[in-house]
Amino acid sequence: MSEQSSPVSPSLAWMHRYAVLTAVCTFLLIVAGALVKSTGSGLAVPDWPLSFGRLMPEMVGGVFFEHGHRMVATFVGLLTIGLVVWIHRTESRRWVRRLSTISLAIILTQGCLGGMTVLLKLPPIVSIAHAGLAEIFFCVAATMALVTSGWWRRAQGPLPSASALGLQLQCALLTAVVYLQILLGALVRHYGAGLSIRTFPLADGKWIPDLDSFYVGIHFAHRVGAVLVALLAVATAVRLFGDLELAQARRRPDHGLGPVLLPAVALLVIVSGQILLGGYVIWTERAVEMTAAHVATGALTLVTAYLMTLATFRALRQTPAAPVAQGSLTEATA
Repeated sequence: MSEQSSPVSPSLAWMHRYAVLTAVCTFLLIVAGALVKSTGSGLAVPDWPLSFGRLMPEMVGGVFFEHGHRMVATFVGLLTIGLVVWIHRTESRRWVRRLSTISLAIILTQGCLGGMTVLLKLPPIVSIAHAGLAEIFFCVAATMALVTSGWWRRAQGPLPSASALGLQLQCALLTAVVYLQILLGALVRHYGAGLSIRTFPLADGKWIPDLDSFYVGIHFAHRVGAVLVALLAVATAVRLFGDLELAQARRRPDHGLGPVLLPAVALLVIVSGQILLGGYVIWTERAVEMTAAHVATGALTLVTAYLMTLATFRALRQTPAAPVAQGSLTEATA
């Protein structure tokens, strides 16, 4: 039986809701991690996995942020274990079961990296790896939320689009550039280069500053990356909404293109807010709330672009070479 004709059972619907909860809590974990760095609380608890030799230390000062981050991480880990068990017991698609197992491996590795950052006294390379892997896990958690949804199971396809491959590759390119931009941001943050250029949008009255140090160089590269992300986001949205064949498909009441088009609009809003937050980080001299919000919004930018890419690959298929009768649909097997 084709996936698009199969009804979604209540058990699968609840599994999807649980996967969404896991993804949302993962985002909150990223926010908690951003607060640890923004408040300088990374070594407020000097040992790991216990905190001052206890499961629950006194939650004061920086300990509140550092141990709080560990508590949220533990909760997300437990949610992930529950999701893996649920998926392996009820999910018929082998690749989804494997993906859930990979998610568990990632969260365990992430926990070990978190411990290494403390035991090795916050070496930048380990901290950057910890930040980068957190974003990857967020994307994997979001993937499980998407592929367990009723939309993914019932996705209409193929929608005829001669330019489908180009759209898909452009969405994938945007996602890759956003991830590289996040890694650049982590490089800036963990090497203490956030205020290497102290004015925004210009750099000391110039478009291109004097690149006389590593810190100024990575800070300026991060700003250039923000411009590139913004341009790609606009270009991708314009292409998605301007494609004539997609415009014709949108006139169908059952087109099912919401998960493709809505993220494109959301991405424009999020990227605009992210650039503004970047300005506020400079203007407020790295105020805690602005810096943490900037990191959190970066994660939202990545996962929105990533989900748009997945939805685009799911909904938009290249037109088959053989003629297809009007109104016919090719069964989806993914």
